[in-house]
Amino acid sequence: MTFQPLPLPPSELGESPFWHPLEKRLYWCDIQGFRVHAWDPATGLHLQWPTPSEPACCAPVAGGGLVIGLRDGFYFLNTTTGALQCLALLPVAWHDPHRLRLNDGRCDSQGRFWAGSVVTPRTHPDAALWRLEALAHGGYAVECMAGDNFTANGLAFSPDDRFMYWSNTPEHRIDQFAFNAQTGTITHRQPWVQFERKVDGKPYGGRPDGAAVDVQGNYWVAMYEGACVLQLSPSGSVLQRMTTPVECPTMVCFGGDDLCTLYVTSARSGRPQAELEAPTPAGSLFSARVEVAGLPVNFFPMGVA
Repeated sequence: MTFQPLPLPPSELGESPFWHPLEKRLYWCDIQGFRVHAWDPATGLHLQWPTPSEPACCAPVAGGGLVIGLRDGFYFLNTTTGALQCLALLPVAWHDPHRLRLNDGRCDSQGRFWAGSVVTPRTHPDAALWRLEALAHGGYAVECMAGDNFTANGLAFSPDDRFMYWSNTPEHRIDQFAFNAQTGTITHRQPWVQFERKVDGKPYGGRPDGAAVDVQGNYWVAMYEGACVLQLSPSGSVLQRMTTPVECPTMVCFGGDDLCTLYVTSARSGRPQAELEAPTPAGSLFSARVEVAGLPVNFFPMGVA
């Protein structure tokens, strides 16, 4: 399997790609570029929406538009007008936007939007997992669901909704929770896969970043600084390793009508000059065909039960 670069400009820090099945477009965030993007493979149309702070994650909204996670909370992005509407700010007692911002996230099968955070500097594991829920009577509820993280990534759900995955990238670890889709609760957190840490002079396979799950329950994870995407079985064993043309892939998603196209974002910010000037530069987006289809994206209901 070979990853092919897409005809798009590099992102500073590409993240949170998803395939919109109705619009037939690929969406993604450029966190350090302060932009949300969309691309139509059929026409080549490339759209961009600027944001006032780092857009770290996004998901489609039923009826149009996106729900996105910015530095201080959750917002609705009207993709027709570009207007932003604040849905819910994170409580400053737990989420100081000077030290923390939202990061990787996605919706579950019931339409709740989950997003982890990242803390700078990484002196204490103050990053957390937040859940945004649209209430039946109107308005939105935000709840902190987990903590003890430095850089939250890899959020994904198993096809049967029994498990949720969540990684701590600097710790090189992916955790697994028992997940209850009806109540939106998570329990029984435990380490699922632990990767070797970076040690000078030794081979380094990267650390787990963004991920997606296929219909067989396999977990596909971008390995930052590992120049690869790993396909992990439901038990956590490596099924295959796919080399990427860049050192820092950041997240994957499944797209196309059959959900058998694997899209990959990557990072440009902070990379060596040689990677920026390479024939396939850091920050590029890629695609490859795979044999197993991925799970479709879930939509956020915008206040509808």
